[in-house]
Amino acid sequence: MNLKKIMHTEVYTLKQTQSVKEAIHLMENKLIRHIPIINSANHVIGIVSDRDIRDIRPSTLSTDYDENLFLKPISIIMSTPVLTGHEDDDVQESARLFYQNRIGCLPIIKDGKLTGIITESDMLYSMTKLLGADRPSSVIEVCVKNKTGMLADVSAIFKKNQVNIVSAVAYLSEKQGHHMLSFRVQTIDPRRVIHALQDEGYDVYGPSLHAQGGAL
Repeated sequence: MNLKKIMHTEVYTLKQTQSVKEAIHLMENKLIRHIPIINSANHVIGIVSDRDIRDIRPSTLSTDYDENLFLKPISIIMSTPVLTGHEDDDVQESARLFYQNRIGCLPIIKDGKLTGIITESDMLYSMTKLLGADRPSSVIEVCVKNKTGMLADVSAIFKKNQVNIVSAVAYLSEKQGHHMLSFRVQTIDPRRVIHALQDEGYDVYGPSLHAQGGAL
């Protein structure tokens, strides 16, 4: 899935010469948390977040502050340079950008110009859909040796038991030389396929096993 499929194309922006006060009004009126700052060619040159606004607003207990601060250009508080994504970038790769850089939004560009925006909430929702967690399903985890063909071997057992796989993710196991295969499957009663996996010698972890403390 690429970013074009999940981005918001209606993006509220400001020019760097517009005021901090205008940014505050835009955020409050449109209920947004991030404003890309663009130039006359629609290139992203900065970003302003609600945190930037909070940092310059005086405390409710303060009596000493400069009211003219809010009339100054937004350029005094915008962050730059700005991480951006391209419409054709992969959602999963872009999720890594959010995690590694602790960003709250990602402006999307094409041919150097702003075409959309994605927030961390959009990214979380999209990853939830990609993993199939937005539909009735169960998660079964299988510990396998770290060697070629294990995903296909385990998937064949699901197929034999007529259990549809919604998504599959692999990650390192605490057991040396092994991986965990995490399957989201389209059934709310996975006991039959769990027992089939165990009969083939796999260590299995699933919803019906939680009460028993893990793999049977």
